[in-house]
Amino acid sequence: MSDAERISRRGVLTGGAAVAAGAIGFPTIIPSHVLAAPGREGANDRIGIGIIGPGRQGSAVLADAAKRGRVVAAADVNLPRAQACASQHNAKAFQDYRKMLELKEVDAVIVATPDHWRVRCCIHAAQAGKDMYAEKCLTLTIREGRVLVDAIRKYKRVFQTGSQQRSMAANRVGCELVRNGRIGKVHTVIGANYPSPWECAMRAKPILEGLDWDTWCGPVEPVPFHNDLYAPRANPGWLSFRQFSGGEMTGWGSHGLDQIQWALGMDESGPVEVWVEGPKFDPPTYTDAGPRAVGEARCKQPMIFYRYENGTVVRLDNGPEGGAVFIGDKGKITIDRAKVKSDPVEIVKEPAKENEIRLYRSDDHMRNWFECMKSRKPCVADVETGHRSSTVCHLGNIARWLNRKLKWDPVKEAFVGDEEANAYLDRKRRKGYELPEKV
Repeated sequence: MSDAERISRRGVLTGGAAVAAGAIGFPTIIPSHVLAAPGREGANDRIGIGIIGPGRQGSAVLADAAKRGRVVAAADVNLPRAQACASQHNAKAFQDYRKMLELKEVDAVIVATPDHWRVRCCIHAAQAGKDMYAEKCLTLTIREGRVLVDAIRKYKRVFQTGSQQRSMAANRVGCELVRNGRIGKVHTVIGANYPSPWECAMRAKPILEGLDWDTWCGPVEPVPFHNDLYAPRANPGWLSFRQFSGGEMTGWGSHGLDQIQWALGMDESGPVEVWVEGPKFDPPTYTDAGPRAVGEARCKQPMIFYRYENGTVVRLDNGPEGGAVFIGDKGKITIDRAKVKSDPVEIVKEPAKENEIRLYRSDDHMRNWFECMKSRKPCVADVETGHRSSTVCHLGNIARWLNRKLKWDPVKEAFVGDEEANAYLDRKRRKGYELPEKV
């Protein structure tokens, strides 16, 4: 039985967010600076938060964190944006996040950069001794994820992936029902048909004043600035372009496929096969602004399938975007964002039995992070969880790109006997923006 299964079977205390102490090797001694004492504030008042990338999503996450901690710094290659965020919180502003990480008053950081920057920032934060809340999709490549996990473990950092559905009660209950066999053996899972990314050749537009565009491109060979590239979801936005992201396959897919991983008990593993069926992948190249719908329609083909070792087949088709439909011998359960339903309906109404598996209970994603920074225990969406769910997304993209069946070894995290496919496990990075040789 794996550590994850032991944690699940022992259960999480009702109303809390505790996991078996030391289950993943974090220290069980609580540092003195996070403990309340006479004349000294507790952790929720004292934890100093910095943010890397206070854009649309980052600002929303920071607003939530600010209810529990102290915002002390903001960093962004768009200096005016960092300054505006810092001014709002009476904090310090930086254009180079590495300078922010040098601040002793920064105890933890929110990393809400575009996908192509995220892992490098997280590794540097770990090396600087900071805990992290990092947005999803956690990685741009599969290899990045394993390097990140190694760094978080080495520096014993508390890490929360921004997969908020792990902290939604309906999602947790739905995954528990699947795990406890309420619909019998699961033979088929129907997820959403997430589009893969396409190509970017956008024409140059004037660069925003105060934005270091060359640094924004980072490990990617620089491309011309365009407002509809700089935004995450615009017309179409960087999330749709292969250089910078995995498309909605890793955008919304990192929510829905994460729920599949959780319900199937695969948080430390993954599928063993991935393949595609249908027309060959034919991505467009956008040379100017245009609606995402055009690219997404073309990049939803071919259809993606996964097979897990126990025979369960996942088909990305017409399932819910934030979850999936789980079909078993005795019925089906549909999980979506903050929703769960079953057929027959009695399945979701039947109370849990005393000896059944209980999944990690977190009813508030940000609160869970703060609580775990005090206790030094793993978060509900720990780095390994985030990496494994991201990997499933990347596997789907790689299968589309290669247009053939691939055998995957989730232990070695490599394709079996396939050098061409293994070349897709990572990407070449621009000089000066490589991952650290040693974490």
